Order: sequence, then structure tokens, then C-alpha cells
Amino acid sequence: MSVALRRPSFAERHAATLRQLRFYAWSFGRSPSSLLGLAIVLAFFALAAFGPLIVPYPQDATGAMNLGNRLKPPSAAHWFGTDEMGNDLYSRVVLATRTSLWVGLTIVGIATAVGVPLGIAAGYFGGTIRSVIMRVTDVFLSVPGIVLALAIVAALGPGILNGIVALSIVWWPGYVRLVEAKALALRNEPFVEAARAVGASHARILAVHILPNCTSPIIVKASMDMGLAILAAASLGFIGLGAKPPAPEWGAMISVARTYMPNWWWYAVFPGCAIYLTVLGFNLFGDGLRDILDPKSSRG
Repeated sequence: MSVALRRPSFAERHAATLRQLRFYAWSFGRSPSSLLGLAIVLAFFALAAFGPLIVPYPQDATGAMNLGNRLKPPSAAHWFGTDEMGNDLYSRVVLATRTSLWVGLTIVGIATAVGVPLGIAAGYFGGTIRSVIMRVTDVFLSVPGIVLALAIVAALGPGILNGIVALSIVWWPGYVRLVEAKALALRNEPFVEAARAVGASHARILAVHILPNCTSPIIVKASMDMGLAILAAASLGFIGLGAKPPAPEWGAMISVARTYMPNWWWYAVFPGCAIYLTVLGFNLFGDGLRDILDPKSSRG
């Protein structure tokens, strides 16, 4: 006598999802460093969203000049001091958060959109397709990323958009390597073989079975790459190949501030602290996500 398998109801699926989310929250909450990273990341997004509403001198990010306040130290009127143009550094550092967020999200988004499909195709189909994709990826990986980015920006010309293009070009190979290895391990799993046996198309297998099982490492890598992308963009700004004045950008601000060290220390310290905290926050947050999304850490 055959026994029909009953599909779980919507309420049962909903309850299982809530249990999984509670387990994720419990696992994440066990790590103080992960909670610190989450707090920093949330603060970063809040500053990017509401920065123009909370800064005292929003006009200082658009090229305003007030030479009477030139290079003033931190005070009640100017919490982070002022720069060589008399602009309020607190306003410029906070408003630069939106630029950094936009840069990081764009670089990681483009790298993911390019690298993930190529990695899945290479791992699932194998053969000639895999050989071609991986050899092209190896060519990009053979050159240090920042060096290749500098060459691309030098060819395209300085500017924040060209910097994003250059960094996106050198960022996608990491996702190809990550996803290719995962797809290569999944293509011979029993559930994929069963899908082939019932006549499922390649597109359906990739969309329903391969890609969902690759999301965890992709999310972890993307969260940690956000900080690295922001740091790389700041590096381009520091050497004059990124954002151009008067646009507020942390790397460009430090580049100008280095000529005023050490007497006017606040000019470089506060943008540097902003970069440090942002990268630290995303790294700690990424570590926490890795702990809870690692299948080996799940306990039913």
C-alpha cells in the first residue's frame, strides 16, 4: 500500500520560517562583536539616509567658503573643526557617508550581478564553458586588484564614476570563484539529479535548486566586501583619482589634510575614523552573518 506524502501547509511553513529566524537571531545575539558590527552598519545607513537633515552646515558640502573660520579646532560650533576653506568638517564627514554608501553598494552590486551568473554557469555546465570563464577570471586575478583599478582609472580619467567602473571591473572575479566552487559541488547532488530525471530544464534547475543554495556565501561575501569597496574607493580618492572637490569624500579629504599635519590634526583624524569605523562595522557584521548562515552551524 502506497502512502502519499502530505505537503506542509502554509501555517506549518510559516512556523518553520519563524523558528529559523529566531535561531538566526539567537545565534547572532550570542556574539557581542557581531552586534557591535550591526550597530555600526545601522548607524552608517542612518547617517546616509538622514545626514542632510542633521548636519548644521549642509551648504559646506557644495563649495561654500568661509575663510574667517579657516582651520579652526573642534569646538561647540564646529564639533570636528573646520578645513582650509572654513567648511565645517562634521557636516562634510557626515554627508560623505551617502557617497561612500552609494559607492560601496554600486561596486558590490555590479560585481555580484556579473560574477554570480558566470560562476553558476561555470560550475553547473563545466566543460568548455567552465574553461573559458575560469581562464578569463584567472587573467583578472593574476593582477593585484588595486593596481588594475589604478590603470583603468588612469585610462578613463579621474572621477568617482570612473573609480566605480574600475573597481567593479576588478571585483567580480572573486564572486566567480566563490560561486563556481559551490555550484560545482551542487550539480551532482541527489536533488539536482532528481530534477534532471523528471525533465526539468537547465534554467529551472539553476533558478530553483542551484542559486538558492549559493545565496548564503554570496550574502556573507557581499556584506564583507562593502567595507573593502568603501576603503578601495577612499584609496582612489586619496591619490586624486576618485571624487573631486567640493564633493565630500573621506579619501579626498584625507589627501588634502595630509599637508596640514600634525598642527591641524583634526582635519585628517575624523575622516580617517569614519573610514575605520565603517570598514570595521561591515567586517564584524559579515563575520556574524557567516556564523549564522554556515550550514554546519545549523542544528535543526
